[in-house]
This record gives sequence, C-alpha cells and structure tokens, in this order.
Amino acid sequence: MTELLVVLVLAFAAIAASTVLGPRLGVASPLLLVAIGVGASFLPVFAGIEIEPEWILAGVLPPLLYSSAVSMPAMNFRREFGAISGLSVALVVASSLVLGVFFTLVVPDLGFAWGVALGAIISPTDAVATSIVKQTSVSKRVVAMLEGESLLNDATALVLLRTAIVATAASFSFWGAVGTFAYSVVVAAIIGILVGWGNLVVRKRVTDPTVNTVISFVVPFVAAVPAELLGASGLVAAVVAGLVTGIRAPRYLSAQNRLSDSQNWRTVELVLEGAVFLTMGVQISSIVANVERDHAGVGPAVLIAAGALLLTIVVRAAYVAPLLWWLSTLRNRNAKMQDRLLEMHEKMSTPEGAEQMFGEANGRRRRASDNQIERLGRRIVQSLADITYFRNAPLGWRDGTAVVWAGMRGAVTVAAAQTLPEDTPQRSVLVLIAFAVAVMSLLVQGGTIGPLLRAVAPKVDQTAIDEQTNAERTRLMQLMKTSAEAVPPALPVEQSIKGFVSAKEHELAVIGAQRAALLEARDHGTFDADVLAYALQILDASQIALELRGGPKG
Repeated sequence: MTELLVVLVLAFAAIAASTVLGPRLGVASPLLLVAIGVGASFLPVFAGIEIEPEWILAGVLPPLLYSSAVSMPAMNFRREFGAISGLSVALVVASSLVLGVFFTLVVPDLGFAWGVALGAIISPTDAVATSIVKQTSVSKRVVAMLEGESLLNDATALVLLRTAIVATAASFSFWGAVGTFAYSVVVAAIIGILVGWGNLVVRKRVTDPTVNTVISFVVPFVAAVPAELLGASGLVAAVVAGLVTGIRAPRYLSAQNRLSDSQNWRTVELVLEGAVFLTMGVQISSIVANVERDHAGVGPAVLIAAGALLLTIVVRAAYVAPLLWWLSTLRNRNAKMQDRLLEMHEKMSTPEGAEQMFGEANGRRRRASDNQIERLGRRIVQSLADITYFRNAPLGWRDGTAVVWAGMRGAVTVAAAQTLPEDTPQRSVLVLIAFAVAVMSLLVQGGTIGPLLRAVAPKVDQTAIDEQTNAERTRLMQLMKTSAEAVPPALPVEQSIKGFVSAKEHELAVIGAQRAALLEARDHGTFDADVLAYALQILDASQIALELRGGPKG
C-alpha cells in the first residue's frame, strides 16, 4: 500500500511538473510524460506491470470525451460536421483497410482479417494527443475539425475492430458490418440525448455547487455503461451526453454550478490525461518483454510500425486533399446564395413578407403559425452566419497540412491493442507495433507540429484582425446594451419595501436578459464562439459576485 501511495504521489508531481515545464522547454507536456513513463518502466517497482485496457477504454475515455464535448462550441461542431463525420468514419475505414493489406503482406501468417483489426486499432486519432494541437497557432476551424474527429472516430475504430475479430472466425458480411455500426451509433446517440437531458433536469434542482459537480462526474458513465450493455458505443453516448449538456447548461444550471463544473473538470482532465501518457510509457518494458518471450524480433516490429505510421500519414493526406477541395466548392456555392438569403431576411421583417416567404419555402398556401415563421427566420439568419463564418476562414493547403500532421495516435491505440484475444496470431508483436506507432506518432508528429506550423503559417495582417475583433466587440456590446435596456428599471429605494434587494434583483434581471440574448446569438452563430464564451464568462462572474453581495432583508 505504501508503494502504491508513493507511486501516486510521484505521478501527480510528474503531471504537475510537466504541465509547468513543458511550455518553458518548448516541448508538449504529453511528450514529457511519455518520456518519464518510459524511464520509470525500467525501474524494478514497475517491472512486468500491465495496465488493464478496460481501465482506459471504459474508465478514462468516457469522462475525457464527455468533458471535451461539454466545452466544445456547438455551433462550430455543427458547421464542421460534414468534415468531422468524414474524418471519423470514412477515413478510419479507409485507413483500416489499407493498413490491413499492409500488415497482411509484412507480418507472416497474419491474415487479412487480423490485419484489418490491427489497422482499426491504429487508425483513430487520439483525443488526448490532439490536445497538443491546441498549443499551436492553427485556425479555429482546424481545431474544431480535429476535436470533433477525435471525439467520434474511436467508436468507428472499435466497432470495426470487433467486426474484424468476428470475421476471423466466421464469414464476413459487409451489410452486417454496416448494420452493426448504424445500430451502435444510433442507440448510443439516443441514450446520450436522454442522459444529457436527464443530467440537466436533475442538476437544475441541486443548488450546492459541490454536489452538482459530483453528480456531473457520474454522467459519462451513466451514458456509457448502458450503451455498452446494449451493444452500442459507450464513447458515442458519453460524447452526445456532453454535447447536450454543453449546449443547454447555460439555460439550466446556475453560474456558480457552471463555474464549479469548469474548474473541477479541468483538474480531472489534467490528471486523467497525464495518467494516460504516463501509463503509455510505463508499459514499454512489459510489452518488449512479451515480444522477446515469444521469440519475436523487436527490431522488425518497430520497422513495421514505422511503415504503418508513414502509411497512415499518406492515406490521411490523400483523404484531406479532396476534402479541402470539397469544402472550398461548398463555400463558393453557399456564397452565391448570400444575396438570395439577404433578400429573404429583409422580407421576413414584415408580417406579409414573412407569410410569403414561408409559403415559398414550404410550398404551402395555408397560413403559417408564429412558431413556424420564427423557425424559418432562425434558419435564414443561421445560414447567413454560416456563410460569413466560412468566408472569413477559408481553408488552404497550410490548414490541410495541420489537419494531416496533427492526426496523432495515443493511448486509445495502445489500450485497444491489448483487448485483442489471447489466441490472436503473434499477439505480442501486434501490441508492440500498435504501441510503437503511438509513441512514434507522438514523438515525430507531436514533437514537430509546432515548428512545422510556424514554418508554413501565412503572414498575418494584424491590423485587419484587430479591426474585425473591434467590430465584433462593438456589435456584442450593442446587443448587451439593447437587451439591458429592455429590462424594467428598479424601484427607487423610497418606493421599495426591500430597499437594496430591489436594485440587486434588477441587476440580476439585466444579467439574465443579456445572457438570454447572447445564447440566442450563439444559437444563430452570429458571433465568434470564443468572443461569446468570454462574454458569458464575464456575465457569470458578475452574477456570482452579485449573489454573494450582502444586503438588508426586509
């Protein structure tokens, strides 16, 4: 027990130290943790240590993915969903098949099905590893695409892994695999939505921020466990629950509860992410020992892993290039619709025009309800905001380079490899190949992503950026001023029985009106996600300070 406590204390110290020292040394903290773990793996206390893969797949990933989903801007996720779904599904499947052929050719007596299984293990990018990219100067669109990809591609890879393992013992059915994937995602999404809504309904009634945060810690498992028991993807369920929570939390949870959530979840993320990378490094000794025990060569396995990593980068580049072309074509096509949408938006400003637009849009002659007209107006405003978003942030070859090079593998690959059945041909070699791919990916791609992006980064017109930011802030301040002016004024003290509390309630009402206006703007996508998030944080801080302020009760 004492040794375990010492190990835990040292692990926490290593996580904290790497987080602080990494940026100062110009090295991403995950890479430092992997190196520390590799060094620790040769110490006697860690000899022969094996980390149960289910601890990572079922115990660590659901809360990490849930937390990432909660904090991800929902509007950016929606806008980039086409690219995200392609990277999460089509690219994973293509990479798995190509790698399956490669492993079949270079690993003796492996077989195509087992090759695809190993390919599925290596194909998904890692959500934790992608955190390295956030420390660079990539565009917000690239970050949204990479975050969304890493949230969803694990489900594709794990379903494909299960399908490939089944195919080794039975005949393979393409449509059966498609049906299994569809069932896994749909059922998980339904469970995630239900858990997300239930989470908000329950926590809305809990006023203690500490208790509220404790409840939030169980939400990803409440979503993931039932989904896994039903044969669906627990990771997708946790992600969907997180997305629902992130979108609706400002309307359901108090400012204190959200602040407590944010602070505590950041701590949890830091510890879990650090532990993931440390365990990756710690396992190196036992993995190499298993390969040597099975009389297989470590050198050939590492060479195969290097070839596999190179192949994943090539396949990713071959996919991203046409993806960027498609996104550019879509952007140009949508831009041509802007004049028509502006005309529709102008017509919607009058009741007669709104009725006419609804009839044209839906091909109906009957009178539209106020809700239907409101929904149509919201779609028009949202479409105009989307066009502006894509026009202001076009994706070029530099962004494509970032998307390709940022596709790092990590702990998911190592954990998934260790779930291979014991009767898998050359199992120890396959696990070592997966581990080597993950480590080399972090070292090569993670270690060079910063200098690479700085080298290819275009010259920035800081004046234009400042002007755009100032214009955005001016519009935002005007929106907040207008919403505040709509709130009835507070009663003078001499007319108010409650005295000071009347003014306090007025200030809270103003904050509530401003928050509602900002959330509506967020849903429409008419402001930058980061600017809106910052404004909402300011409102939350103001509300918390106001609620903590004392005053006479009467």
